[in-house]
Amino acid sequence: VSGACLADFGHGVVCIDTDPAKIEALRAGRMPIYEPGLEALVGENVRQGRLAFRTELSEAVAEADAVFIAVGTPSRRGDGFADLSFVHAAARAIAPALRGFTVVVTKSTVPVGTGDEVERLIRETNPEADVAVASNPEFLREGAAIADFKRPDRIVVGAEDPRAVAVLNEIYRPLYLNQAPILVTGRRTAELTKYAANAFLATKITFINEIADLCERVGADVQQVARGIGLDNRIGAKFLHAGPGYGGSCFPKDTLALVKTAQDHGAPMRIVETVAAVNESRKRAMARKVIAACGGGVRGKTVALLGLTFKPNTDDMRDAPALAIVAGLQDAGARVRAYDPEGMDQARAL
Repeated sequence: VSGACLADFGHGVVCIDTDPAKIEALRAGRMPIYEPGLEALVGENVRQGRLAFRTELSEAVAEADAVFIAVGTPSRRGDGFADLSFVHAAARAIAPALRGFTVVVTKSTVPVGTGDEVERLIRETNPEADVAVASNPEFLREGAAIADFKRPDRIVVGAEDPRAVAVLNEIYRPLYLNQAPILVTGRRTAELTKYAANAFLATKITFINEIADLCERVGADVQQVARGIGLDNRIGAKFLHAGPGYGGSCFPKDTLALVKTAQDHGAPMRIVETVAAVNESRKRAMARKVIAACGGGVRGKTVALLGLTFKPNTDDMRDAPALAIVAGLQDAGARVRAYDPEGMDQARAL
């Protein structure tokens, strides 16, 4: 999404991936993810010659004013910390190909201090490189990512080198027409801002879910409670929709990574620790609610599950609450028939 939108701003963009099958599919116009409007946006910018897909990075990096690292940072097995192996591998791969002044921008969601390590790896691999490392976290919602990129609430740029700030200002200059504020901070501040934002939104979701449980016990309507508090502009109505818990590619891993970072630095985040624990138990509890609604038993019954991905308008099944609900119903003896408008291929594998 970021590559296609930057190309749509008029920049020349080359997207690199190590998976030849993914690059071939993109060249043929097939998207590796479902995102509304993405296929048309990619197709148009490829036709205009602004967007290309390659597996070989050296030529693209040598020509680039800015190189964005946008690889995955999944939760590490065992301790929940972000797995930075892909980020580090990208930094080492980029370093030898750098020519002239280049800004290396970390777009991936990474813990505080990762930019320092990226810079160290690049300088260790290529001591002659004229490079500045910046942090530019993304705040795109799956299902609305293109609109979020083109009409952002804010653009966060974390950089110590004024040359890097100037390059990123130029990259995002088309957004000045939309009056999107660019917040320039230190690199570590930008890295932490992303985690703090996601942890706060996860907390809002978990808060209203606990209020929903209380509403059920006392005979109140959680949707009206949410509206009653959401109209207070200090609180806001967004992320106050009670449901089966949060999932997806961001909130589960980012809350765990923030908790681990805080523990490592001797500043434990008790609220975020509780949010993560409550959310896990909520996903499992949803299956028990269904079983209770079926008279206390579902053995031999067929249960239809409508909606599998963690949210609408995506095919992303990562940490989807549906996975825990299906497991709970199957453990209780139910046959599950599941449907999702976009997520069937991803769900079938799980």
